[in-house]
Amino acid sequence: METVFGTFSKRKEKEYSTYSMELCGRTLSVDIGRVAAQANGAAFMHYGDTTVLSTATASKEPREGIDFFPLSVEYEEKLYSVGKIPGGFNKREGKASEHAVLTSRVIDRPMRPLFPKDYRNDVTLNNLVLSVDPDCSPEVTAMLGSSLATAISDIPFDGPCAATMVGLVNGEFVFNPTNEEKKVSDLSLTVASTREKVIMIEAGANEISDEVMIDAIYKAHEINQQIIAWMDMIVADLGKEKHAYQSCAIPAELFDAIYAEVPQAEMELAVFCDDKQQRDKNIDAITDRLKEKFADNEEWLKLLGEAIYQYEKKTVRKMILKDRKRPDGRDISEIRPLDAEIDVLPRVHGSGMFTRGQTQILNICTLAPLSDAQKVDGLDFNVTQKRYMHHYNFPSYSVGETKPSRGPGRREIGHGALAEKALIPVLPSEDEFPYAIRTVSETMESNGSTSQASVCASSLSLMAAGVPIKAPVAGISCGLVTGDTDDDYIVLTDIQGLEDFFGDMDFKVAGTKKGITAIQMDIKIHGLTRPIVEEAIRRTHEARVYIMDEIMAKAIAAPREELSAYAPKIVSINIDPSKIGDVVGKQGKTINKIIEETGVSIDIDDDGRVSVCGTDSENIERAVDIIESIVREIETGMIITGKVVNILSFGAQVELSPNKKGLIHISKLADSRVAKVEDVVKLGDEVTVKVIKVDMKDGKIDLSMRPSDINGTWKKHRDHKDKNEITED
Repeated sequence: METVFGTFSKRKEKEYSTYSMELCGRTLSVDIGRVAAQANGAAFMHYGDTTVLSTATASKEPREGIDFFPLSVEYEEKLYSVGKIPGGFNKREGKASEHAVLTSRVIDRPMRPLFPKDYRNDVTLNNLVLSVDPDCSPEVTAMLGSSLATAISDIPFDGPCAATMVGLVNGEFVFNPTNEEKKVSDLSLTVASTREKVIMIEAGANEISDEVMIDAIYKAHEINQQIIAWMDMIVADLGKEKHAYQSCAIPAELFDAIYAEVPQAEMELAVFCDDKQQRDKNIDAITDRLKEKFADNEEWLKLLGEAIYQYEKKTVRKMILKDRKRPDGRDISEIRPLDAEIDVLPRVHGSGMFTRGQTQILNICTLAPLSDAQKVDGLDFNVTQKRYMHHYNFPSYSVGETKPSRGPGRREIGHGALAEKALIPVLPSEDEFPYAIRTVSETMESNGSTSQASVCASSLSLMAAGVPIKAPVAGISCGLVTGDTDDDYIVLTDIQGLEDFFGDMDFKVAGTKKGITAIQMDIKIHGLTRPIVEEAIRRTHEARVYIMDEIMAKAIAAPREELSAYAPKIVSINIDPSKIGDVVGKQGKTINKIIEETGVSIDIDDDGRVSVCGTDSENIERAVDIIESIVREIETGMIITGKVVNILSFGAQVELSPNKKGLIHISKLADSRVAKVEDVVKLGDEVTVKVIKVDMKDGKIDLSMRPSDINGTWKKHRDHKDKNEITED
């Protein structure tokens, strides 16, 4: 079978089968039956030198007492795959990294809709990363492996699906980009597809236009069709018959009884309300009535909650699709009431609050030295630390519930990463703004798309903190309700929680006025047609421009020119990298002495950039002067101020910098004869001297304090651009 990417092939090795195809210039292959024989399905995937074992397993019986499909997706990063030993005392991998969690979510999102809606058996998709080739993405390999392992298993699954990454280098698309291409790419896009439609989109972009993004999505979709054809061949050869399962669908008799007690018109009145809490009260009242009605039927009582949910869902979808009526009465493209404000908190470095209907995010920005950047220990060869960190918190009170806080879950990690991805393209470089930056989104209230409200609130707090971002970023989410045919649908701008729960899509897009910076698309159906994708992107573009112009700009239009009085001040200078050891000193003694004397913190990178951080400008300037004096080459004719550190019978020793001392001979202390050194200088005196000789062999420096020497032809000159510059008068 010929494709534009090469030839599919199959061969039998011992007791297992191997299939391969050429994918984006590299060989993708899979061994079936080689390992993990007791899993329902196993695919031993190879892409270049990247190797991932993907397995799919399912429980024999459904889990009792649940009303959802219990799917677990794991992506296990083993550091031996990149030739590393884990750090710390334990020396073994611990809990999943944030990158592993995010990869698991990207695998979960396109696959979950392809399982039967009434399936309640536990299913686990496990991806074990065994070897990593930097040019062959283990994430893509795991996505393809999970799909293939499930497709050939006996687990009910309407797949396979496939995924492709897209980069944009020098204006040209690259597919499944190499490590070097990723470093210079303006786009990081992952697209998953079924045989006919796009089912998942995840993107980070450097202000990419809508048209370029749509083009990239559908070029990836074309490649996915080739991969699916290859998978279909494997399933036809080795796929198992899908097992029968116990359906957990609600009995029709229960629905009939509910309809008789609660007519459609009553459910519409209960649901169609612009206040979430009131709507919940309305549904609770209906639920209590039905519980009383069916008190004698224990089986129906167990299913009542799910039945009411489905009735509510059916009502909302009908009213939106047929009557174009939304639960809160808005027009299809109308955004809920908006508000933006800054300086909500008095002593933090920056704060901003963004409100959209009953969704409200308070974001706090904190600035710190670059040494506070987060170190990353994982499989990514490009990312060793994060200078910008966005964290998202979702407390139970934000939705009027009660539960203990157990730290961030996968949803919180995912939402934080999405907002982080959206804002990275507009952040200033380290040279422009030598700070580590952390923004934290605290969810005050939630009723739809808190992740995109976090993007807006983060822009506000960054500008309020004085971070010189290139442009504000805003985000919005679109929803979808579909009918029986591909052209029977309605796209909804700014979905609230109810429309998210009962709808078919959550299409989040963030960006500047210039272009898109992030996309995340989740759906519950078997994919989207191109017209839906194009309309969603167009709608989100219109909405985010409105939010920036009409709401955010009125709170703060541009970054403040001054940092908060409570933010640390950082001054950066560049030194010769060969002088770093002089600044640090033996066992760190020199740099620690500077820190102790001035109260600042000092970071030095391998390129010789020195960042001095503190809250007192005078102490920062003093520390900078000391560092510059250390790295400054002492030359004959210079006039320098130093401290007398030793009195000798024949002269005085002066400290010119922490690592350089010079000697003033007694004959050079004054123009007249000096009988005793102490008659002119004492220990600790600050004195101005002229360098009269530098011995390059032994490092000895001869100095003079005689006015006739100092008032000669040389003078010290400080230029604002180069503090080390000495010029001749």
